[in-house]
Amino acid sequence: MAYVVTEACIKCKYMDCIQVCPVECFYEGENMVVINPNECIDCSACELECPVQAIVPEKDPRSADWRDINRTHSREWPNIAYKGIVPADADEWRQITSKRQFFSPHPAPISNKI
Repeated sequence: MAYVVTEACIKCKYMDCIQVCPVECFYEGENMVVINPNECIDCSACELECPVQAIVPEKDPRSADWRDINRTHSREWPNIAYKGIVPADADEWRQITSKRQFFSPHPAPISNKI
């Protein structure tokens, strides 16, 4: 069983989860991160660290629409092992619940690294 990043991460992308992941199974997109389900060891550290509750267990019904997105994009986006630059407007997006239309399939720009 793996964990899944859901739409609450879109445009927030705080990346606190990345700092606690013992197996570095996060991959970075333009406006969110995803988890590679084949690398996740189901430790739950990331779920507890996420300030917007965007990470849920794969068995959670909220993960249904996001399992394939995590699986697909974790193969396409670059691996991220350290917290990058949080978007300047992340706090403005934090309370917005319907963000799927803002999902970007593009990888993170290289300039996002600290």
